[in-house]
Amino acid sequence: MRRKRAPKIKEADLYLPVKRFLESQRYEVKAEVHNCDVLAVRDGDEPVVVELKVTCNLDVVLQAVDRLAFAGSVYVAVPKRCPALKTRRRKLVKMLKMLGLGLLVVGSGGKNAPVTVLVDPGEYQPRKSKSRQARLLGEFAKRVGDPNVGGTRGGIMTAYRQTALLIARFLEANGPTKASFVAQAVSEPDARAILYRDVYGWFERASVGIYALSPRGQQEIGLWERHSSEARGLNLTSPRTNSNDRARATSSSA
Repeated sequence: MRRKRAPKIKEADLYLPVKRFLESQRYEVKAEVHNCDVLAVRDGDEPVVVELKVTCNLDVVLQAVDRLAFAGSVYVAVPKRCPALKTRRRKLVKMLKMLGLGLLVVGSGGKNAPVTVLVDPGEYQPRKSKSRQARLLGEFAKRVGDPNVGGTRGGIMTAYRQTALLIARFLEANGPTKASFVAQAVSEPDARAILYRDVYGWFERASVGIYALSPRGQQEIGLWERHSSEARGLNLTSPRTNSNDRARATSSSA
């Protein structure tokens, strides 16, 4: 047996629940006043405007922002099953807070449907994340040159990938090498960890503490170099070791 679809909600269906909700707070409420879906007035308070919408998109937000020019508080009222509440609830709430807008959610039940205040209008003070800022600036400082194009989707050349490429090029030029020697040769203290984690599958352990370039690494490092279009300042010419150094690099334990 097919499940019956819920009846399609219209903006007008939201009016009576919102009107009753505001009247319960001693507001006098009227609809469609100078293009405002709902206007609520209470002695001693600035007017409250509510825009009734079945969805929440950019046009709705811009309309609500426009109402801030003459209203003390502006809310957007949407049905509980509004798609944006299911897929982007946190981001939607954050955006409305930043803009000083409120959000009402109307449940099911016809004219007696419950109304929930999800966000009240007010001044928004974003909480700074020092750890995220530190990671952002750390990546900026470590990344060599500007190897990506803004707006690109897909593979991104990060500072970590640049370092992995440098290590891969060294192994390509010198063959299996002790991890500590690789770190010294490419001046990268994190080389051991990068080889051990092998995030991209470019490295393989030849013996205890000694790493070599994997078949996947041999195939992919050239693609990434082309992707970064001469890496815009990244020097991937790895230093070659002499024969004495090579003996030490491949015979010692990590």
